[in-house]
Amino acid sequence: MNVHRSIKKFDITATLECLTTLLFWSLGPIFITYLAVYIDSFTQNFLRYLISCIFWFPFLILSIRKKHFDRSIWLKAIFPAAANLTMQSLYAGAFYCISPAFMILLMKSSIVWTALFSLVFFLDERPLAKSKRFWIGMTLSAAGVIGVTYYKTDFAAVKTITGIILAFGASLAFAVYAISARYFFKNNDSRQAFSVTSIYTTLGLAILTFAFGDIKSSLALNTWQWSCIVISSITGIALGHTLYYAAMRRIGATIPSLLILAQPFVVLAFSHIIFEESMNIQQIISGGILLTGSAIAIWAQEHLNKT
Repeated sequence: MNVHRSIKKFDITATLECLTTLLFWSLGPIFITYLAVYIDSFTQNFLRYLISCIFWFPFLILSIRKKHFDRSIWLKAIFPAAANLTMQSLYAGAFYCISPAFMILLMKSSIVWTALFSLVFFLDERPLAKSKRFWIGMTLSAAGVIGVTYYKTDFAAVKTITGIILAFGASLAFAVYAISARYFFKNNDSRQAFSVTSIYTTLGLAILTFAFGDIKSSLALNTWQWSCIVISSITGIALGHTLYYAAMRRIGATIPSLLILAQPFVVLAFSHIIFEESMNIQQIISGGILLTGSAIAIWAQEHLNKT
């Protein structure tokens, strides 16, 4: 009993991993929006993932040479990589239609899908199904996302609707990606897992880029624009995803997803300074409801863990 309780205590390492991921994933949308003026979404996706792949490649080779590499990852990574490829394609495309903070707020609907998938696939998450606090939190989170969308001033614009559809599609794909990563990589090193996932995703993005993108446009980028690609790739993809994997392995998928819900307001702070993005009072209130729901859901899970 004592051992079980010690496992359930507050995990500071996982918390730091989540907070660092929050910062890195908040900077990513800013870079993507900035680069959208210069290159298409397919090309941007491919370049960023290619750099991330190169970043982790030496570690992958070293692991293989030292015989610390689990060869089963090559097979395990296929499904998470497919979900990641879908998510990344929809995710990047949405920023070409709607503003960064608004896009990220819509992405937070992934918490609903992630929690529901967790309840279905993981035994240790199922006690949450009996928690009224958890469902109140989930309901408030969903209501907050709906409010942020409904009160968008140009909600009926074709470009906005396209962006909203892409954002919701990306949120569903992200939930599938998060749950599948936890399921398939639960006994694997997060760096090895993401290295292989990154290779598969990069290959898929390369095919999409050469089919629908304009890779030649990257030749016109200046030094600063290439720096943005490199920085956003290493922080938002190479390190962000790896830290997220690590946090999920330590405390499950639900809590990291809830903590990342603070991302829209961090993005809004950056976006307001750089792109002068703002939200009306109704959207801000809806965002507050979303965060309140998230806090209640986290409280519910921590309460169940302690009992």
